[in-house]
Amino acid sequence: MDGGALAGGPEGAVRAALAGEPEGAAEGGALGGIVVADFGRVLAGPYMTMLLADLGAEVIKIERPGSGDDTRAWGPPFADGQTTYFLGVNRNKRSVALDLADPADLETARAIVDRADVLVENFRPGTMDRLGLGYERVRTTNPGLVYCSVTGFGSAEGAALPGYDLLVQAMGGLMSVTGEPGGPGTKAGVALVDVITGLHAGLGVLAALRHRERTGEGQRIEVSLLTSLLSALTNQASAHLAAGVVPRALGNRHPSITPYEVFEASDRPLVLAVGNDRQFRALCERIGSPGLADDPRFATNSARVAHREELAAALSGRLAARTADDWFEELTAVGVPCGPINDLSGAFALADRLGLGPRVPEEAAGPGQVAHPVTFGATPAAYRSAPPRLGEHTAEVLAELGLKERGAVEPGREEPGEGALGGAGIADAGIGEPGIGEPGHGQARLGQAEFEGTQR
Repeated sequence: MDGGALAGGPEGAVRAALAGEPEGAAEGGALGGIVVADFGRVLAGPYMTMLLADLGAEVIKIERPGSGDDTRAWGPPFADGQTTYFLGVNRNKRSVALDLADPADLETARAIVDRADVLVENFRPGTMDRLGLGYERVRTTNPGLVYCSVTGFGSAEGAALPGYDLLVQAMGGLMSVTGEPGGPGTKAGVALVDVITGLHAGLGVLAALRHRERTGEGQRIEVSLLTSLLSALTNQASAHLAAGVVPRALGNRHPSITPYEVFEASDRPLVLAVGNDRQFRALCERIGSPGLADDPRFATNSARVAHREELAAALSGRLAARTADDWFEELTAVGVPCGPINDLSGAFALADRLGLGPRVPEEAAGPGQVAHPVTFGATPAAYRSAPPRLGEHTAEVLAELGLKERGAVEPGREEPGEGALGGAGIADAGIGEPGIGEPGHGQARLGQAEFEGTQR
């Protein structure tokens, strides 16, 4: 395969690329011309590939017939007949339904991989090798391929461990620094480790594509949920490694800065995030307690951290006298970071008021789409299509490959006797979120244990 771009956008060059024809001129976006074979499921992989697709990459989502990505069943809530979980991370993709335990479908998957620039997978380590889709095998026919594997705990000693986000939040230390002091530990309100891992994987893919641009060489990259979390723990991790500190949960407080926490205004909670002495002095003056800024207990950040309880008591009475909105307007005007605790409705309303454009128009990519977070001056994100129905593009992609679709089924419908629980093999082996598959399925070809711990 040529080390350069293969395809871009939903027409023209993409179609030519899959058919093995020369690159055309219908590229678009910063990643126009890049074809991604997406074997990822659930969140980390799909989130990353959706961001790449927004920037012009052609993402072909390979799913098991009958059920597809596990998140297609993760509802309620639903919108447009699909789960909002699936809708949230799968726009701008084409869905191809393939049973990778079927020899003909496996050959189709290999044909897609041979024409791809990037492969993304999050099976349990070793599964792709046993399917004949491991890196050492596919690089022989596609040496420029960037092969991205997402694991839970790595592909060595941790290969057998299941890759649940909650499990990694617990074992990776995040829950020990989240929640109230002395509590049992609290998980984040979203699968944060999956999201961070997806971002790290995307960074790795882009760096590997840059290396390929210079050298023509592809490579295998791996990112694990555990190492992504340890990196994302930043100041907490460095405090442990550099100073031997074992951080503990402080509720809504910060271990190194204060006042940096939640206070009660007269009507609802208010967050203060005071990061330096100037901001602290401005806060004290506005709340009518200028002497606090000169009190030796509070004059510097280190002193404030040492006397955080006394400071919190002094501030609480003053802040409780007015509403959160009043304090937001008054304190923000003098450069003191503060704000109310919004629910998601309030958060999107705020982004709308600030002109950040947080929503994708429904006519562009279907219901409930959050806009790409990066603004580009020359190559903006594009929203070309809604999240696909299961197998919606199987016939289309096979035609581009010059192959016939065998036993064609209406997209999104299960073929009688050969769907998620019909034939033995990967289609009913519980690929995706660990533990989803029913016991005993898939043993005939690859073994149940290979799929019960598949990574996210």
